[in-house]
Amino acid sequence: MRIASSVLDLIGSTPLVRLNAVNRSEVPIVAKVEYLNPGGSIKDRIAVRIVHAAEASGELRPGGTIVEPTSGNTGVGLALVAQQRGYRCVFVVPDKVAEDKRAVLRAYGAEVVVAPTAVAPEDPRSYYSVSDRLVRETPGAFKPNQYANPAGPASHAASTGPEIWEATDGRITHLVAGVGTGGTITGTARFLKEASGGSVQVIGADPVGSIYSGGTGRPYLVEGVGEDFWPGAYDPSLVDEVIAVSDGDSFRMTRRLAREEGLLVGGSSGMATVAAVRLASRLGPDDLVVVLLPDGGRGYLGKVFDDDWMRRRGFLGTAGVGSVGELVRRKDVGGLADAGSLPAVRRDATVGEAIDVLRRRGGSRLLVLSAPQPVVLGEIAGTLDAHRLLAAAPGDSIEALIGPMPAFVGAAEPVAAARATLTAEESVLVLDDGRPLDLLTRTDLLAHASDDHEGTAP
Repeated sequence: MRIASSVLDLIGSTPLVRLNAVNRSEVPIVAKVEYLNPGGSIKDRIAVRIVHAAEASGELRPGGTIVEPTSGNTGVGLALVAQQRGYRCVFVVPDKVAEDKRAVLRAYGAEVVVAPTAVAPEDPRSYYSVSDRLVRETPGAFKPNQYANPAGPASHAASTGPEIWEATDGRITHLVAGVGTGGTITGTARFLKEASGGSVQVIGADPVGSIYSGGTGRPYLVEGVGEDFWPGAYDPSLVDEVIAVSDGDSFRMTRRLAREEGLLVGGSSGMATVAAVRLASRLGPDDLVVVLLPDGGRGYLGKVFDDDWMRRRGFLGTAGVGSVGELVRRKDVGGLADAGSLPAVRRDATVGEAIDVLRRRGGSRLLVLSAPQPVVLGEIAGTLDAHRLLAAAPGDSIEALIGPMPAFVGAAEPVAAARATLTAEESVLVLDDGRPLDLLTRTDLLAHASDDHEGTAP
């Protein structure tokens, strides 16, 4: 009888499938479908090896607690192993992680702590720092630290790489994988480089803004990939090229994979596929590209696969006549090239400094940022209202005056959408492909309505 002794025996041996609809080149692209692991992602592989290594070293003892910062998938893998081995799990996740993914962690019996994304790694509020504090405060705690744990890359060198080599009969010429904590691409590349005598080329797919592709690490929306520091698990000498992919391109490809290839995957899978398609367009018919699809899409149904979520962030449609984007252009703000001129102030500013910005810019509201300009969506901490500023002393901090985040509207949406939002909100942030374009208030819409009236007058 072919019966697994536990769910852990189901990890690995995932299939390869050819991509047809999204790949128009003559170069075959085949995807390794890692959401078919029992925990739904490639991170199941490292969880088993990390826990076994910790048990062998004595770092994790019976009745202990696993504490780890994670975007969700590593947590699920660790929770699966913890179930079988009798450990408690506490996971710290950044606030950009979808609520669906947090719910999955809780469903497996884990405790979830949410930390802000838009802070530096060394900030005590970051999910790295919070996990360190919990380790110090929890008796018998073990932190797997996937960012530096050598068992992570080793698990892929022992399983993912050999599976790809065997399934392609050694014909693979290029591997494409997202670069996150670094363990997946490092371990898989190490095996494939050795097996092929160095001929297999390894391409990292990376979100625009991540340090791997030359960014500063400032926030992006794709989850589980990219970093704002260099993890110890990552060996850059094994990666031949890094291709940066925008949030919008990643999400649109993710939706295409579901609708055209029958593969319901997460945003990082869409990102890797975009990189694979771009790569294939400059290769020859004798090449074979393998792209890793690290997780499934059920944890993203309320985000990437939700039309309203996509539209409000400017990922769907094109700004044309009668759109919010056209209104912004008519205000002569300048569009994306001038996004750095958005009405905004740093979170550590004084009331007097914020009033100075309002005087220069005009208007009645400001964005509050946790980092310098240009404005990045993940670093917006809230808004400031002119009335509240004028009631405070110029030397006071603005911290106590910060209001809620503005509502979002996509640049391609009709002006009526912004008008409807502003009936209940004081301001609305216009987004184009996920990037802040302008902050609109009711005054802006009144001016727009006045302009339209004058333009149609006899």
